[in-house]
Amino acid sequence: MYVDTTTDRPAMATVGCGLPTRYRLLFVPVADAVVGPGYVKVPCPKSLVREAPSVGTDDVLPAGQEPEIFRYCGLVYQPGMSGERQVARR
Repeated sequence: MYVDTTTDRPAMATVGCGLPTRYRLLFVPVADAVVGPGYVKVPCPKSLVREAPSVGTDDVLPAGQEPEIFRYCGLVYQPGMSGERQVARR
């Protein structure tokens, strides 16, 4: 889960995708998501999720990739006044 650093509210989540040898984490926005026991459903078409920017399972979102992910998800990217990151991993 990634939260907005200004509000500490959930902004994005990562979902696992791929084969065991090429497994990766894809970013999806969590606005209007439905949360249940053991699952989170996001209102995005599967095709949009499959083409989303990704990171490896042991990687962290690079700061330089944040604007691209926000653009892809249709969100406005607004770093902090001093260039702080907009999202943080929780």
